[in-house]
Amino acid sequence: MKRVIGLGAGGHAKVVIEILRQNKRYEIAGLLNANEELRGTDVLGIPVLGDDQQLSALFEQGIRHAFIGVGSVGGTSIRRRLFELARSHGYEMVAAIHQHSVISPSVKVGHGPTVMPGAIINTSATLGDNVIINTGAIVEHDCIIGNHASVASGAVLASTVRVGAGSHIGAGSTVRQSINIGENSIIGAGAVVIKDVPDNVIVVGVPATVLRAREQDLLDGVNSEAPRNP
Repeated sequence: MKRVIGLGAGGHAKVVIEILRQNKRYEIAGLLNANEELRGTDVLGIPVLGDDQQLSALFEQGIRHAFIGVGSVGGTSIRRRLFELARSHGYEMVAAIHQHSVISPSVKVGHGPTVMPGAIINTSATLGDNVIINTGAIVEHDCIIGNHASVASGAVLASTVRVGAGSHIGAGSTVRQSINIGENSIIGAGAVVIKDVPDNVIVVGVPATVLRAREQDLLDGVNSEAPRNP
């Protein structure tokens, strides 16, 4: 079994831990989280060892695999930063794919995806690096999901939808076939998207319309002094 370290110690981490345990190919050595109050505690029996400053030492101890245990509520920038941090230390990102998801054999999958139970990914779809396809989401044929993007629970992407890098498709939303979603945008929960969405915006409603731009959100995400690994 390959030893693996998780970055994150919240609810999303719990889901990934259980998926990897079902896989039976990995031994989860521990979790990293910036919250000092969590150190010395455990998540589903997995110890919280410290924060992401421990990555170098753990790599020297022979751990070569990692997963991102942080979800995409509020955006995907934290997941992206942690993914790139782990890769910069030499870690291989593991695929956490639930045994009760349905994935066509023609699907192309990047590094470190998380695919939850009940998700359906159909013929010739493409998933980039660090993508989340959440519980019960449907990604139809020939869709392309960019790096670090997230498709939330119960969302439906009809055929040939393109989702830009870092975007989030909200829970229960529907995206019509052949729609292009720009990079770093958020589709609100329950929205119905019937026209293309530009980069860096939040869209909501039925039909979906632009609520506001996200430039300040993105700036805050890059320059935040918040803990490294919430």
